[in-house]
Amino acid sequence: MPELPEVETIARGLQRAIAGKTIAAVDVTLPKIAVAPPGRRFSTSLQRDTIRRVTRRGKYVVFDLRSGRRLVTSLRMTGRLIVQANAALELLPYTHVALRFTDGSRLCFSEMRQFGRMRLVEADEPWDAALGVEPLESSFTARAFIGMLSGRSGAIKVFLLDQRRIAGIGNIYACEALWEARIRPDKPAGSLTKPAIRRLHAAIVDVLTRATDLRGTSVDDYVDAEGLRGGFQNRLSVYGREGQKCPRCGSLIVRTVLGQRGTWWCRRCQK
Repeated sequence: MPELPEVETIARGLQRAIAGKTIAAVDVTLPKIAVAPPGRRFSTSLQRDTIRRVTRRGKYVVFDLRSGRRLVTSLRMTGRLIVQANAALELLPYTHVALRFTDGSRLCFSEMRQFGRMRLVEADEPWDAALGVEPLESSFTARAFIGMLSGRSGAIKVFLLDQRRIAGIGNIYACEALWEARIRPDKPAGSLTKPAIRRLHAAIVDVLTRATDLRGTSVDDYVDAEGLRGGFQNRLSVYGREGQKCPRCGSLIVRTVLGQRGTWWCRRCQK
């Protein structure tokens, strides 16, 4: 599933490509993918509205519309948002929603596994109320992070993946940040010392920033709005590297399962 750096890269690309464009028509071939407010039809509700800007919240791509509404898109495992300069071109495979713009271009929402969703929300709907703090915003401080972990008995990695606490971190960057901070993934969150929490806070910010600068990690299906792969997969320290040498100490990286998720880490470095 695309995480914060991938979704941020997609949102920035879409902002450059389609901000200011007006929707002429919407084609929906799989209705469950496109969700509208009760009593409204997704395709007709978007006609003649304009994309004001494209942003990100957690792992969601958010299209702010001139009408005040938002089009909130969850890419899930295999979703792609690709801009085609000419709507007369053949649709991308597995395209279930296509926004055709008045200038002749088109945005395709392609989703092979059909888990992703495009949801139209009203201007006053608090759709993201359950999402936690953004880890690259100023409100995510080391002091705030210390408070968040106080009294938590669950594993620190499971905490990092909880979108209600911190929005945007997924399996890749949780593994990488814990390795950088030298913390065991199964360590109880509330047992971490303040110095360890500060190290982890700095590692989270550092890993997410570097990954965003390299336009995300392409280990499976992820591509950006232009169909291009990211570059951070070439900088991964532990994720997906079971049996390879730890770049810090030379021990072999192991893979265990924690919270039903594969977890890559170094037994020597992360004590």
